[in-house]
Amino acid sequence: MAAPRYRVSVIGSGNWGSAIAKIVGENTAGNPNEFDLNVRMWVFEEMVDGKKLTETINSKHENVKYLPGIRLPDNVVAVPDLIDCVSGSDILVFNVPHQFLPRICSQLKGKIPATVRAVSCIKGVELSADGITLIATYITEQLGIYCGALSGANLAPEVAQEKFSETTIAYKIPNPADTISQKTIKALFHRPYFHVNVINDLAGVSLAGALKNIVALASGFVDGMDWGDNAKSAIIRRGLLEMTQFSREFFPESESSTFTEESCGIADVITSCAGGRNHKLGVAMIKTKKPVFELEELLLKGQKAQGVTTAQEVHAFLLKRGKTADFPLFTAVNDIIFNGLDSSALPRILEQVEIQVD
Repeated sequence: MAAPRYRVSVIGSGNWGSAIAKIVGENTAGNPNEFDLNVRMWVFEEMVDGKKLTETINSKHENVKYLPGIRLPDNVVAVPDLIDCVSGSDILVFNVPHQFLPRICSQLKGKIPATVRAVSCIKGVELSADGITLIATYITEQLGIYCGALSGANLAPEVAQEKFSETTIAYKIPNPADTISQKTIKALFHRPYFHVNVINDLAGVSLAGALKNIVALASGFVDGMDWGDNAKSAIIRRGLLEMTQFSREFFPESESSTFTEESCGIADVITSCAGGRNHKLGVAMIKTKKPVFELEELLLKGQKAQGVTTAQEVHAFLLKRGKTADFPLFTAVNDIIFNGLDSSALPRILEQVEIQVD
């Protein structure tokens, strides 16, 4: 009896969604015994230069709005209807802005067989003073399917241009009888230019993708003050320690090695602190003294620096548990943004607590 060929759909078509669809399309074409050739990519329909975006993608094989200049494989098919896109699929790849996820899940709820498996490429977590929900866990709870998580030092344009990078996928086989194994997931995403390591640590991979944005803001403060590379290295080290401590304390099943050895950990922190959105905003806050939300609008053209919201939510979470003193860098970033703390106080604040992680 022939082995099944898995049908794959990508939900989302921004620059990162399109870059991932490119990777997945290349791999389904290169593994015809394991995967169905065509990859359906859900596209929120809009008009671009007088034409429907889906029609342009399918005729030009290029996402002219969100990933211009990059040719998508011919087997990546843009689909404007979400239900049509996922119908009959075995593997779903979620790659949308996280604020749109509840609406998408509400449309899919009750329409996805329990045997379907998913991978979330959405960085971040749902965090409030009351608790933390991993994005992959949210998808699992809403749709009744197992969902893993992909996160790493992955700037979408560089990945799309096939510049070498690595990523980490958390995918723990939910059932020993599952045919969609870690090997299958690696085959779907691994490319000569995009190296994949598959691990079991869903909490660590998910939290790393959210908490690193707070560290990136802090590194921006340091660069804004022109303190140099030694200071930035110190912030990265302390940030990694707090990320690891936070994960281990509130998700004891997570692994410290995820933060120190994986692309989703130390590598993503380095990339984000070198010049990502949050770093850019942190620099501007110090140099211009303008309010953070004004700078977001000015510098990011309506996009959001997730670190600002994450810093505020992490602070509320820690405050409710009386734990702010145990995370001095996270607390200081919140206070610099929202409470007028002078960023030059960072060395004094960090001197008070030296974190030890088991």
